[in-house]
Amino acid sequence: MSCGEPHETDCAEVLDHLYEFLDHEMPDSDCTKFEVHFEECSPCLEKYGLEQAVKKLVKRCCGQDDVPSDLRAKVMGRIDLIRSGLAVPEHDVAAGPGAEPPVRGTASVRGLTAHEVSPAGADFPGVAKE
Repeated sequence: MSCGEPHETDCAEVLDHLYEFLDHEMPDSDCTKFEVHFEECSPCLEKYGLEQAVKKLVKRCCGQDDVPSDLRAKVMGRIDLIRSGLAVPEHDVAAGPGAEPPVRGTASVRGLTAHEVSPAGADFPGVAKE
């Protein structure tokens, strides 16, 4: 998406890093560039507003559930592995010593299938699927 106007920061760059901006996961200097871009570019500002609204809705509707600390640690560890570019083991995310393998055709994360974790049954790196 682009408004067709030249900007110091390209629309594609803004949209590629929109969630980093929304989650405050970028340096202040980059945040400033994005804020300037939003002032100049109404299509990107609209996309930002939509994504911000979706994020607030998800937080309001789903933000009350407590995540078990061991599951959170495993997921965060897996994210760190992926971000660092290291290979992700092909075994089940929740599998530990003596853990049962997942039921064929499901991805098991602490007894939940991929369809219970994600309504669309999305692919999760390192989670065994049929």
